Amino acid sequence: MNKIFPYSLSPQNEDERYMLEALKEAWKAFLKDEVPVGAVLVHAGRIIARGHNQVEMLKDATAHAEMLCLTAGSAESSEGWRLNEMTLYCTIEPCTMCAGAMFLSRLGRLVWGAKDLRHGANGSWIDLFDKKHPMHTVKITNGVYAEIAAEVMKTFFVQKRIEKGTTRDESGYQGIN
Repeated sequence: MNKIFPYSLSPQNEDERYMLEALKEAWKAFLKDEVPVGAVLVHAGRIIARGHNQVEMLKDATAHAEMLCLTAGSAESSEGWRLNEMTLYCTIEPCTMCAGAMFLSRLGRLVWGAKDLRHGANGSWIDLFDKKHPMHTVKITNGVYAEIAAEVMKTFFVQKRIEKGTTRDESGYQGIN
């Protein structure tokens, strides 16, 4: 397996630039045989935290890229756990657990790549962000490098199916059309 990030992308804007960094984190997870999800937390034009899935390594179902990134970012923030002025970039639509953590940490903005039809909490399975929260609203942009994020996930799960000798595609990850 190629240890170097295998995609050549030329970001055209800030969202694409930071999503590229999240995709590189996802590739780190891929190489560690983790579900390849990556995230970066940005404050004032600077990445203050990075994360990729570590569920298998830590034997912890909550060790999602987003959760690890939010935790690390809270430790780096001068505002403590309140991340109102920050943007989280993640390669896949967040699940309900990660969405809840974003509300609780008062995340200012979320940018995600590919849909997650099985667990996505921004409309693919359920939409937690659509409900009016009594204290906080997260601004959302989706579909940034969606096709690449979906391809990384699908490649990972194809590889897993080959290893297991199965052929069904149940990945549930889609680029946004």
